[in-house]
Amino acid sequence: MRVTIRPYKNIDWLTVIIYILLVAFGWMNIYAANYDPEVGSFWDISTEPTRQLVWIGLSVLTIGFLFLIDSKFFVEFSYIFFGLSLFLLLMALFFGIEINGAKAWFQFGPVRFQPAELTKVAASLALARVMSRYNFQMNRSRHTLKMGAVVFLPAMIILLQNDTGSALVYFAFFLVFFREGMPAVVLFLGALAAIVFVLSLLYETIYIYAGLFVLFCAIIYFAKQKKTAIISFGITAFAFALTVGIFDVLDKESGYILPFIISVGITSAYLVIKTVVKRLPQLGIGLFLLWAMLGYTYSTNYFFDSVLSGYQKNRILVMIGLENDPQGVGYNVNQSKIAIGSGGFSGKGFLEGTQTKFDFVPEQSTDFIFCTVGEEWGFLGTSMVILLFLTLLLRIVYLAERQHSDFSRIYGYSVVAIFFMHIAINIGMTIGLAPVIGIPLPFFSYGGSSFWGFTVLLFIFLKLDTNRAELIR
Repeated sequence: MRVTIRPYKNIDWLTVIIYILLVAFGWMNIYAANYDPEVGSFWDISTEPTRQLVWIGLSVLTIGFLFLIDSKFFVEFSYIFFGLSLFLLLMALFFGIEINGAKAWFQFGPVRFQPAELTKVAASLALARVMSRYNFQMNRSRHTLKMGAVVFLPAMIILLQNDTGSALVYFAFFLVFFREGMPAVVLFLGALAAIVFVLSLLYETIYIYAGLFVLFCAIIYFAKQKKTAIISFGITAFAFALTVGIFDVLDKESGYILPFIISVGITSAYLVIKTVVKRLPQLGIGLFLLWAMLGYTYSTNYFFDSVLSGYQKNRILVMIGLENDPQGVGYNVNQSKIAIGSGGFSGKGFLEGTQTKFDFVPEQSTDFIFCTVGEEWGFLGTSMVILLFLTLLLRIVYLAERQHSDFSRIYGYSVVAIFFMHIAINIGMTIGLAPVIGIPLPFFSYGGSSFWGFTVLLFIFLKLDTNRAELIR
């Protein structure tokens, strides 16, 4: 017997209420960031608050349209959406206009559209389709390649557009992989890679190499291979001292790298023999990961020096404290922190922010909208915003877990991952904890493409949730 579904009755109204609160508060701060009582009219379509109201209205119409569509439509046409989104990304790369160094936009009269925002939705649908197929197994190479294509193809095209921030968002899908059975060690290695990248900028390469080797020996020691760990460390120390003498590099710190590599290479030969004779495959795997991390450490320096642009390098160096440029690349973050700090506990009041009123913070209605919240609403306001976002994320996780369909659950976690990445990076960069890479704060930052994209991303999931009793697998 077919179950009669009434979508608007089954919609999760708590999520809708949170969405309305975020949208309303976000628009108020866009209005505050642009407020000038002496210039223009409230209904002037050339102003950002009025344009954002238009996008909010169009998004409401889009929500109504989404709830008229059968949920199975999103499953069946997911690959087509993904293909179209890739096509639009390529067209933007060749025929789009350049804004802030990124060639990622289409211009239609006064309206600009960024296909990358649509691609997040399409990639989430396509990934859910791939991972919900019958007999899907993450450890199969064929399935892994499909997952990788969905995540990395759009990310690579977006990188070619020089939009690093939007490309980094796609790493959020690894949280989805983890929920669906990816080994925790992959996340650990990813976190370790990020730590090594930062450390390689803070310290000489030889120190990072030595630290990784000591960590490797410690792991062996606590893995019931104490004798092997002690012998390995001893061989390396002896070989290192010998090769330092041979190469005569006692007075040149950079010259220590070659003796270190040679000495670890000798130790590796001993461990390979130990792996074969004693049949310890885990030791061989650990040795492979050690050399992989040593190679990665070298590649990070090459990537930083030769691949990143000078502006990107300066932003990273300012963030980690190796450079101080408050009037240059660090200006935005410095002014943002001043604005947030000046808000105090309860803020200066709506439309009373001096940093906001006198345009001290560039991009204050887009990437740095959170500092407007901090200045005018203070600690209480910023805490409320963060609490609203946290409630939204937890609610979506709850809804995802109650789905009967693998497709709906995976898509729900994709929504959570994308929102989390945007929220964490955007707020992090406004308070100086993340590099300035230019990604919007969901439902707060001015921009029609991003606002519409986040709305569609969320309400497709709410539509799937209304039909959770019908969608199986």
